[in-house]
Amino acid sequence: MLKIYSQSLGCPKTRVDTERLLGSLGPVLTVDAPEKADLVFLNTCAFIAPAVQESVQTILEMIEDLSAMPKGKKPFLAVAGCLPGRYGVADLKGELPEVDLWLHTDDIDTWADQLIRALDLPQAADGRLLSTGPSYAWLKIGEGCRHNCSFCAIPSIRGRYVSEQADKLVTEAAALVADGVKELILVAQDVTAYGTDFGKDPRFLLEKLLALDGLARLRLLYLYPAGLTRELLRFLSEAGKPFVPYFDMPLQHAHSDILRRMGRPFSGNPQEAVDRIRDFFPDAALRTTMMVGFPGETDEHFRTLMRFVEKNRFHHMGVFAFQPEDGTEAASMPDQLDDDLKQARKDELMELQSGISEEILTGYAGERLEVLVDESSEEWPGLHTGRTWFQAPDVDGLTYISGPGVENGALVEADIVETREYDLVALV
Repeated sequence: MLKIYSQSLGCPKTRVDTERLLGSLGPVLTVDAPEKADLVFLNTCAFIAPAVQESVQTILEMIEDLSAMPKGKKPFLAVAGCLPGRYGVADLKGELPEVDLWLHTDDIDTWADQLIRALDLPQAADGRLLSTGPSYAWLKIGEGCRHNCSFCAIPSIRGRYVSEQADKLVTEAAALVADGVKELILVAQDVTAYGTDFGKDPRFLLEKLLALDGLARLRLLYLYPAGLTRELLRFLSEAGKPFVPYFDMPLQHAHSDILRRMGRPFSGNPQEAVDRIRDFFPDAALRTTMMVGFPGETDEHFRTLMRFVEKNRFHHMGVFAFQPEDGTEAASMPDQLDDDLKQARKDELMELQSGISEEILTGYAGERLEVLVDESSEEWPGLHTGRTWFQAPDVDGLTYISGPGVENGALVEADIVETREYDLVALV
């Protein structure tokens, strides 16, 4: 049986690509150290400069570790994903000849075939090797991006947006649920773009997924404001469970001047997008990301952003300081801001948000909520981490939970006995 050690860097979409690849290689055994493996598979991220640095550093460290092994014992080293997608296989081969196989994002459908040929394995199989435990799974529904934001390199790395086949996704989702997965989380660069490349919209897929027997939660991430139409929101409001009224809408800024310079697909008044959601879901949990320090951002632009965040009280918010990315329009824009100023604005906005998050979570004290249990603690027997309906994995806070019936993959009702800045404590 093929023994594989894998690492996925960056976003959940990368993780899904890795899980699908490993599942397509037939019977495999995942191992916890590269020296135990026949194949080392690294799936990289190159969205922004720090991600590029992390990917390169991970590869270099792996090369160093493998170089210390006897020649006949070295595993095959394959590197895939956004790093070769951004910089090209030919150049990377010259820079890092120790890598046995580079896999470009343009060739994602042939990754398994390339590895099968290189390792002389049996023909590829259908399947997915889940790495998130029994409680949830990501479901990637599209590749690439249809937008051209001035700060983003994704379209040049991943190409134009292409929806995955609905029937294939439903089959994959049904298999995951049959294996005990309680929550499916839909991801793409823009989930609201699903179906637009073949004359449909997300409802075409959602109505099929919502009907899956045994699915407890269906969560949507990466919802562009322009794609959250009243028609889609009305459909979701009428769907009921298992849809989770949690909206992850990356607004990036609140001032129309900056949004236009960013080339955002919704560059008018972002308040309209927030209000539209709350027209249909008054008690929805809203998550967003904001970028500070974009070229030309004045103090008044930033104050507008601060007032917007204070008014709208997002459950969760990520804040990024602008970084000029090679090959993007924004990298060569005039009026670039000083790094110290960008960091100061990031810190100020995050301080505001931390207070908002703490106040919102305080409101759940004493309530009884459903918690989906994700993991057990290695340090504290009986303690687990899980999530309520308004907490998504990896990006939001956690619920620490213990009591009878609490085990990985369980969906339990629990009393919220303590609230913190970003996390909750619950007892069954």
